[in-house]
Amino acid sequence: MLALLFPGQGSQEVGMGRDVAEASPAARRVFEEADEALGFSLSQMCFEGPEEVLRPTEIQQPAVLATSIALLRALEERAAVAPAFVLGHSLGEYTALVAAGALGLADAVSLVHARGRFMQEAVAEGQGAMAAVLGAAPDVVEGACRDAAEATGEVVAPANYNGPAQTVVAGTAAGVAQAGELAKERGARRVTPLPVSAPFHCALMQPAADKLAPELARTAFRDPAVPVVHNVDASPGDASGRLADLLTRQVTAPVRFTECVERLAADGTRRVLEVGPGRVLCGLVARIDRGLERMNAGSLAELDEVAQALA
Repeated sequence: MLALLFPGQGSQEVGMGRDVAEASPAARRVFEEADEALGFSLSQMCFEGPEEVLRPTEIQQPAVLATSIALLRALEERAAVAPAFVLGHSLGEYTALVAAGALGLADAVSLVHARGRFMQEAVAEGQGAMAAVLGAAPDVVEGACRDAAEATGEVVAPANYNGPAQTVVAGTAAGVAQAGELAKERGARRVTPLPVSAPFHCALMQPAADKLAPELARTAFRDPAVPVVHNVDASPGDASGRLADLLTRQVTAPVRFTECVERLAADGTRRVLEVGPGRVLCGLVARIDRGLERMNAGSLAELDEVAQALA
């Protein structure tokens, strides 16, 4: 069985989607629809940059989503794509919902444009931070965050469970620094600060969740045609009724990517295809379950290779 994976923020690069938009009518239509929904040329930002234009969270999120869906639509022109599950990392969950038919593209890019703005506004720049803790088990990182928060009164908690030995933490700058020191004392190999503009997926994002909730409540979701494995609880869902609540909770809750991949494997997935810019998710999957076959569809050349493999 095949599962599609969709990347999140941080996978963007100048020029993404240009080659596939030039070659595929379906991909071009995706960018045209995104541009119309947003009222500005997202496609030009993706194709031409410069990098500073793509960097703001409110641009990154719709840019990665639109590029990922454009690549998927171009792949569908070349081969039959029949996933058993779809899964996205953070922002990528919205892309997964579009791929599963649960959310329209115009609604999706508008939502994540607003989501990015709300997340950026929730914490003043410089006050929050995120860091990747490498070489330590998740329970070690959880303990370091808990003890750092208790000792300092700062906010810090796991934000992304990306693998058995990689957990990203988020919170105030002081809280993240303290948790990182404790994690290293307890055996972590390395703690790497991440170049992000806000501390995503932690309690500091509650103002963003509060602003996003009414936007999601007004959105017309449909039942997914393919089960979507949700970030919040790693459960595959095929009903629209819970989507607004799950996506609201996702803003402040950790991304349980490790559990999501384990769930895919437990439910029979044998091959995963990352659709979108970058190769981050396939790299994470390799550390979670090396038995899963991994493929990437991030460029026109890769689409042709994937089409042959699917055939």
